[in-house]
Amino acid sequence: MIIILKPDPDPTQLESLQSWLRSRDLDIHMSQGQTSTIMGLVGDTTVVDIGQIRMFDIVEDVKRVQEPYKKANRKFHPQDTVIPLGEGTIGGGSFTLIAGPCSVESKEQILVVAQEVKRAGATALRGGAYKPRTSPYAFQGMREEGIALLLEARAATGLPIVTELMDASDLGAFEHVDVIQVGARNMQNFALLKVLGKIDKPILLKRGLAATIEELLMSAEYIMANGNEQVILCERGIRTFEVATRNTLDLSAIPVLKELTHLPIIVDPSHATGVARYVRPLSLAALAAGADGLIVEVHNDPAHAKCDGAQSLTPEAFSELSDAIAEMLPIVHKAVIPAR
Repeated sequence: MIIILKPDPDPTQLESLQSWLRSRDLDIHMSQGQTSTIMGLVGDTTVVDIGQIRMFDIVEDVKRVQEPYKKANRKFHPQDTVIPLGEGTIGGGSFTLIAGPCSVESKEQILVVAQEVKRAGATALRGGAYKPRTSPYAFQGMREEGIALLLEARAATGLPIVTELMDASDLGAFEHVDVIQVGARNMQNFALLKVLGKIDKPILLKRGLAATIEELLMSAEYIMANGNEQVILCERGIRTFEVATRNTLDLSAIPVLKELTHLPIIVDPSHATGVARYVRPLSLAALAAGADGLIVEVHNDPAHAKCDGAQSLTPEAFSELSDAIAEMLPIVHKAVIPAR
């Protein structure tokens, strides 16, 4: 349920309304917009009589929300959520470029890639220290040593770091990580999501391989319901019957999510396609569709990468992509539908 207040509500009446709602065991989520204030109610709203709420003079309107996700719902929070990251932000009209290797392999590798992607315009560095792999015999990542090397790369370049957490028991190693990534396979690991809801750190939540948009938002809700509202959604492709690409990038999810939620949405064209030469066109398509940013795999020697070399851009290719994005951004942001 949401309550839309009249402009400049009287503080005394607002406190009275809040006390009345809390007495019915409802949590209140306040959202202050440019022209109105919205109160989102979380809990068993069946105990509330809408007519009684409308009796408060400061109330403009009351609406019941049918969607099962509340805190992630744009109806509760009409303005876009903007998440600080380093010297910039994710969401709210900015376009974020997160780039780096699939996995951290050595000090030299991560430092070289970090310097190259920063030079090309990246605003954050990605790199896997803990690697979820389909085969138990594949390279599993450098774990704590990989985190330490990412922190060295951040110290050398100033780039915030983004890396994946697979198990809550490893959370202690992520104390100084800027953004914790939840991979596609863990999107519905609800125990992990609850733990991440109790920390004060941005969470990059990837869509599961076969997850619906509503299921993605419900996973975000798990994090937010436990107190952490710094959630970044990531469309990374879903599994379909098509085998020409690794996954099928669902670009239609971007405008749908923009309509349903206030959370920022970035796109991973690398995992979506599994083919480096498809990364650029899908990156530009994601920008055109309204994404808030990209997370792209970049490796200084893709042919000898220990993980996902086939989908990794070289630093030169990433620089060319960054230039193309810079050219396209003002066109997309100024685009208007011509009058008929």
